[in-house]
Amino acid sequence: MLVSAVDSILNCDEKAALEVAEEAIAEGFDPVDILAEGFSVGIRQVGDLFGRGEVFLPQLILSAEIMKKVGEVFDAVISRDSAEKKGKMVIATVEGDVHDIGKGIVISLLRTQGIEVIDLGRDVPTNKIIETAVDVEADIIGTSALLSTTLEGQKKLEDELRKKGLRERFKTMVGGAPCTQRWADKIGADAFGEDAAEAVTKALYLLGRG
Repeated sequence: MLVSAVDSILNCDEKAALEVAEEAIAEGFDPVDILAEGFSVGIRQVGDLFGRGEVFLPQLILSAEIMKKVGEVFDAVISRDSAEKKGKMVIATVEGDVHDIGKGIVISLLRTQGIEVIDLGRDVPTNKIIETAVDVEADIIGTSALLSTTLEGQKKLEDELRKKGLRERFKTMVGGAPCTQRWADKIGADAFGEDAAEAVTKALYLLGRG
């Protein structure tokens, strides 16, 4: 089943992807395993192929859209069987960056662990991220940057939180292809998630559940 999940994303086969998701649910598989070891592996491979020029932007976008639909299938089950709420997280792709490859899978995995996620989408201004986090009383703010040119948006968030006297109110996490632990340390973020599974582990740790 994991191989089928990977292949459905690599082949941009929405029908096959949704069938795998529905079958996994029907047979009682753990959504975390199917998402982390199946579908997210597929999207990472598509990203690698795109980086090497072996696939092109339309396939990358289509794969990401299929991932979102798969995530929605699992989210419906997770909401129905929701566990104890462990915390609340606001997540967004930083301003100037219209990419959200992989963000959907991170959100789905977080929700499987009882973390409430408010997804602000792509190209989100720093002030909107902060205002939302304050309004919903979030525990964690997570930002994604998929381009090296938009990494500064993550630094801007840290700077603005400090400027507004809010830095101690929230834990912060960063992720995205150009991000590294070194970058997280440099800007003062609380955690860095290299992939979806690690993002969940780090989020639970920040919430005192790790």
